Amino acid sequence: MPDLQFVLPHWLYWAGLIVFPLSAMALVKWQGARGPLTHVSLPIGYLLLVTAGFIGAHRFYVRDWRGVMFLPLLAAIIYANGEIRDARELRSIADSDVQVAQYDVEYGELDVADGREGAEVALVSAREGLVEAQESLAAAEAGMRLWSTAALYVAIAVALFLLLDAVLLPGMVRRCRAVEGEVAPPGEVTDEGLPPNSHHGLAGILEAVTRLSGEFVAYWSVIAVFAYYYEVIARYIFNSPTNWVHEGMFLMFGMQYLISGAYAYMADSHVRVDVFYARLSVRGKAITDLMTSVFFFVFAGTLLVTGWTFMMDSFEVGEVSFTEWAIQYWPVKITIVLGAALILLQGLAKMLADLQLAMRAEA
Repeated sequence: MPDLQFVLPHWLYWAGLIVFPLSAMALVKWQGARGPLTHVSLPIGYLLLVTAGFIGAHRFYVRDWRGVMFLPLLAAIIYANGEIRDARELRSIADSDVQVAQYDVEYGELDVADGREGAEVALVSAREGLVEAQESLAAAEAGMRLWSTAALYVAIAVALFLLLDAVLLPGMVRRCRAVEGEVAPPGEVTDEGLPPNSHHGLAGILEAVTRLSGEFVAYWSVIAVFAYYYEVIARYIFNSPTNWVHEGMFLMFGMQYLISGAYAYMADSHVRVDVFYARLSVRGKAITDLMTSVFFFVFAGTLLVTGWTFMMDSFEVGEVSFTEWAIQYWPVKITIVLGAALILLQGLAKMLADLQLAMRAEA
């Protein structure tokens, strides 16, 4: 199997973190206007064929269980790649042994030329060791060629099956739709699971910003699915582990954690000790939140100020990671400031809502 040499460009990483969520949000709105998708789709079938066709995902999608024929082929490729990795390790060891044996032969010849006692016997032994090391190296290289050829032939077979299925897929989709019957009428699409935007005025505007930021970074989790999927395929199918997927994803999730803090605050998802708080009335909770909000604003304000310092220091020196990928760190530091600003705004919205509750005569 050929090696994958692709390394994600930095600009594409940062652009993807912006473009993908915006595109996903637009698609969700568009699909919501049309109603839920209730039948198989030819574009989705082709998407599955391109991204996961080697496991028969496109056939499973159209309810064709003959997709299982791809699984033994995939198992064969994975097994062959495992043998290639073992042969590569043996080749590395054998190559090292050859270099050591060559070193011994060279110095043995010098010892013979100097007439040292026992040098000829040692030279014969060194030459025999060199021959054995060279034979081990040749065997390891032959093993690599054998299993590489086997993996390549199986990959060609998979590619041919996929090309055939690319032609047959429209017919498979039509048959699946015929079996499933008529498409159900569009249903109502709701924002189930999202906290309602129940406030008005400034508090409502701030909560809308919080909801938008939370929805935006939520789609980053989908990016992780694609990225780790690529990593698994590159590592186990092409013997080409990446040097950027893991680092890119843990940086992304760190930024997601920072930006989503305001959304979690609005949804009341942060951990709190509520032994006494839970027993209070709605108005009592609002008054308590107002009195304790000073600690929240001290924390969030400190996070904003220190985050600004970290961001400026990182930006001024052009800070990058210490890995081979060398991704920029200053955009990551920007999310500290952004997250702190968002949680401060949400705290302000919460304070305004609590003031309204606390001023009520009854609650």
